[in-house]
Amino acid sequence: MATENAGGAPAEELRERPIGDLVKELAGQTSTLVRQEIQLAQAEMTQKGKEAGRGAGLLGGAAVVALLGLGTLTACIVAALAELMPVWAAALIVTVVYLAIAAVVALAGRNRLREAAPPVPEQTVETVKEDVEWAKTRTRSAGK
Repeated sequence: MATENAGGAPAEELRERPIGDLVKELAGQTSTLVRQEIQLAQAEMTQKGKEAGRGAGLLGGAAVVALLGLGTLTACIVAALAELMPVWAAALIVTVVYLAIAAVVALAGRNRLREAAPPVPEQTVETVKEDVEWAKTRTRSAGK
């Protein structure tokens, strides 16, 4: 039984073809392969972007509700402190504490963003590795 290449032609038939034709076919197949890998990477990144968008939307909704709760808590704390001191002083104390917390959180967020790496399309990386191995075996067998 004759072995076949990726294009479907028997190996014996490939050995009889001129090198120029084989190189031309290889260039065409490589070009097609590169285009397909780019399309795969685009599809992967689009999917990851959609998932990130959904997550960001949910986090945004949670942030709005948390902000409403924080506003209510702030009013409660100011009212409690107003029993011990003037209302303006109670409000000032609560404001300073919140600003200090915001500064700490902002610095932590900035540090995390600096450390973040862009997403990697894992499936595309794997198929490119496979394609490189395939091309290596093709060039070794063509040299025989």
